[in-house]
Amino acid sequence: MARRRGGTDRGALKHTATPAVAALVAAGVPHVLHTFEVALDGGGESFGAQVAHALEVPPERLFKTLMVALPDGSLAACVVPVSGKLDLRAAAAALGVKKAVMADLAVAERRTGYVRGGISPLGQRNRHPVVVDASALTGEVMYLSGGQRGLDVELAPADLVAVSGAVVAAIAAD
Repeated sequence: MARRRGGTDRGALKHTATPAVAALVAAGVPHVLHTFEVALDGGGESFGAQVAHALEVPPERLFKTLMVALPDGSLAACVVPVSGKLDLRAAAAALGVKKAVMADLAVAERRTGYVRGGISPLGQRNRHPVVVDASALTGEVMYLSGGQRGLDVELAPADLVAVSGAVVAAIAAD
């Protein structure tokens, strides 16, 4: 069952209604919800670094979801540590395509149903292929967006891979 740290009861109820959290609950995946407050454009510090600090977790255990566009116009979700960057060539290879480019933000938001800073690989409006960086499997838990800004989910990396049907590959660059 999910536990919450921070937030209010009203806020917790709102958080449990996200499609990402609903997907975890429906799959019976153990997880912990964490709420936080940080600025999306936080004065020089990256959003991911702010979230890691707010949650008191190492940046290499906190993951961001980046949407990429594929040659056929479809999208895919790439999950990489906030402390690194996405290697687009490696992501394309993992997805079995020649090229991948960062998706247009408006298109990513429309197709996932989430907003910047809250895109999760889980519970997206349209199901997209997911690639999780291999570094996720080096720890017992990982943290990623719960489907809205200010909400992260802590779960076992293997559970994310199983529930999302993800491919695991080395897609992060320093």
